[in-house]
Amino acid sequence: MPVNTPRRTVFSTSTVLFLAVGVLILAAPSSAAKPVNFGKGDDANQQGGSDSTGIYAAAKIQYSGSVAKGGNTGNVTSVDVNWTPPPCWYAPYLGAKDFKAKMSKSIEDSLNTPGMGGTAGSAIGDVQRHYEDDYGWTDTPGYKDYNVDKDGDGMFWAGVENPNEPDFLKRNSCSDLPFWVENGEAPPPQYEEAISPEILAALAYQHMQLPDTKVTLAPAANTKVNLPTWAWLNKTVFDEVQATAALNAPGFNIQATTTAKPVSLKLEPGTEDAETYPASGECVINADGSIGKPYAQGKASQTPPCGIKYLRSSGGGTYNLRATITWDIAWTGTGGAGGDLPDGTFGGQQAITVQEIQAVNR
Repeated sequence: MPVNTPRRTVFSTSTVLFLAVGVLILAAPSSAAKPVNFGKGDDANQQGGSDSTGIYAAAKIQYSGSVAKGGNTGNVTSVDVNWTPPPCWYAPYLGAKDFKAKMSKSIEDSLNTPGMGGTAGSAIGDVQRHYEDDYGWTDTPGYKDYNVDKDGDGMFWAGVENPNEPDFLKRNSCSDLPFWVENGEAPPPQYEEAISPEILAALAYQHMQLPDTKVTLAPAANTKVNLPTWAWLNKTVFDEVQATAALNAPGFNIQATTTAKPVSLKLEPGTEDAETYPASGECVINADGSIGKPYAQGKASQTPPCGIKYLRSSGGGTYNLRATITWDIAWTGTGGAGGDLPDGTFGGQQAITVQEIQAVNR
């Protein structure tokens, strides 16, 4: 097998890959080849189908549990600003015969595209030799005739974009050439972004939908200056939430379930002219799963365990009370894997009218 060549000094692997599949066109020729779909940017909520041989045309992540479906819910936000879900990953893509049909056609179209001569054409030729003639590419062994003699024994894996990643460069950073993985075997260790239970857990975290946080207040939407307003949430209003992400392909089936448990409620009055109970504004969860205590007759002179006191009238408008739940989040996955993820938050706003107490002079 020929010695690997340090092509990355001229073209990065990602650039060569883009050239090979026609998604990056030098000089923008009008007769550019149609890009090959590598699964990037697809609807990741759906799992790919299979052909008559049972080989998956594309293995995609399937989400279940608390996943975006509209209504009064929203995505959890990590309290750790340095933590983000994976922008991309490597996952099973095509069986050997299907990959050969798609990749060889793309390479042929690219080589026949005007403007693809010189270094670019040479790079595409190297990709062709990599899959047809067992030509080693950087640290990746080559393949003889696209491994068609092993069809059904494994799959080619390729980079998949996270469609929810806003940064284009990060989204396209899983750009190594598609590589072969035998059924039941782990991907080569150099592919750190290969799909794993931990990556699935992070994606389940990203797709998790938490219930809107609307606290019960007494007085309700209208209160008075210097009058303590009680706030509480019953256990039945919110409970732990789970979301599962799974990937199934021939010889490769993994999943992870992310669980969020509510731990505290934070009240933000919407004005500096207010006091919170407790002073931090953080109302902890009670032993029975509730937060705060409901107001009852005769408690008007008592200090609420969770609540607000407004010190100034809202005039002709309202204050926007924001109630945010903090959720403790952990995950479990295939093979007994598991661990903690950053706490998450999700909240909502309520309009509060605060009136002056009218005194009568006699």
